[in-house]
Amino acid sequence: MAAKRSAQATWLGDLAHGSGTVHGTTGALGEVRVSWPARTEAPGGKSSPEELLAAAEASCFSMALSAGLGRMQKPPERLDVTATATFDKVGDAWKVTTMEIEVVGKVAGISATEFEQAAKSASEGCPISSALKGNVAISVRARLG
Repeated sequence: MAAKRSAQATWLGDLAHGSGTVHGTTGALGEVRVSWPARTEAPGGKSSPEELLAAAEASCFSMALSAGLGRMQKPPERLDVTATATFDKVGDAWKVTTMEIEVVGKVAGISATEFEQAAKSASEGCPISSALKGNVAISVRARLG
C-alpha cells in the first residue's frame, strides 16, 4: 500500500521581503517559518526548503542504513546523520547543487570498511537520495565513533 504525506505552505508578500510558513498535515512537523533571506543569507530563526530537504535526507538515510546493517546481522546501537544541502546560483537560476551526508555510527562487530560500504549502499537505496539522483551530487562520509 502506498503511503502519502502532505505539507501545506502559505506565503505572504513578495519574494525578497515576504515570508511564509509550512507545516506537515500529520501535526508532527509543526509550523515552520520560511523566507528568502533564510535561504540565501542568515537563517534568522527561519528555515528553508533546503533545510527541510536535508532533514528528509538525514532521516531517510538513517533508516536505510539501519535496515542495511540489520540485514548484515549488525544492527546499529546509534547512528548520527548530518545531511547538508547546498543552495547556490548556477547561471541565472538557483539550484540545490549538493547533498553531503556525514554519518557516525556505533555498531558492534563491524569494521570501518564494512560500515563505509553499508553507508554507500544506504545512500543508493534511500528513496530521498533516489529522488535527488541525477539532479544533485550526493556524497557520503562514514565513520565509526
